[in-house]
Amino acid sequence: MTTPSTGTTKTVLITGTSSGIGLAAAVAAAGAGWLAVATMRDTGRADALLKAAEEAGVRDLVQVKQLDVTDADSVAACVAEVVAEHGHLDAVVNNAGAGFVGTIEQHGMEKLREVMEVNFFGVAELTRAVLPHLRASGGRVITVTSVGGVVGQPFNESYCAAKFAVEGFMEALAPVAASAGVQVAVVEPGAVSSEFVNNIELDVPALLTAAGPYAPALRGYIDHAMRSFGSDTAQTPQEAAAPVVEALTAETMPFRIQTSDWARDFVGRKLTDLDGSAVQTETTAWLG
Repeated sequence: MTTPSTGTTKTVLITGTSSGIGLAAAVAAAGAGWLAVATMRDTGRADALLKAAEEAGVRDLVQVKQLDVTDADSVAACVAEVVAEHGHLDAVVNNAGAGFVGTIEQHGMEKLREVMEVNFFGVAELTRAVLPHLRASGGRVITVTSVGGVVGQPFNESYCAAKFAVEGFMEALAPVAASAGVQVAVVEPGAVSSEFVNNIELDVPALLTAAGPYAPALRGYIDHAMRSFGSDTAQTPQEAAAPVVEALTAETMPFRIQTSDWARDFVGRKLTDLDGSAVQTETTAWLG
């Protein structure tokens, strides 16, 4: 993929690429001809990415850089380095994030702030930093959110709050950015069979012990979630990343992109559920 004006390879910065959707998106973007600047908080975890890039024959188009989206200095330094090295930045994929299961009465405000810091403020900080460069290139911002950014899900108040905030932020930003030549989109996966679930580091017995009066409902939710991530509707990271790369290369991106038929149906039910009763009926049933 080259820029029409200069003939140089287009550059995309992708966060959270040590595993899952981010890893798959970096390899697929390189396969589509982009120079993928694959960032992660700990570059010591880059082996899986580099192996996948090597196997795909795109190792020369994948560049690993350290970036912690919760550290403003790290964000500024990484963006400046990319632009200094390549002369331009054509797209950013906000993918880094962290899952969390729990309810506010039990885990308190500190954990809520921690989840918001990674999943919302980190996205906002990086987006702010790259916008001047994307205005210069006529680029685009693509943010991987979740169906949990549209549908609130039990025991995911903190995670869904952050993802709802990202969706609202990007929906509000999109027309403003478009006025300056920058396209904005959100990508909404459903269940993805990846390291994401493992990264939540659920200690189920401990959670249930601490859940008090919410323990029966939490047990029901965990059983539902494990079935969902192990079901036929769960996508591979490669399947979920494919729409990200399609958005990179499309002439015009839609604002909201679901990654599967299941995600489209799930999000669609929410967007037409004016009084919220359909969603509440569905998610309440998850609790057993």
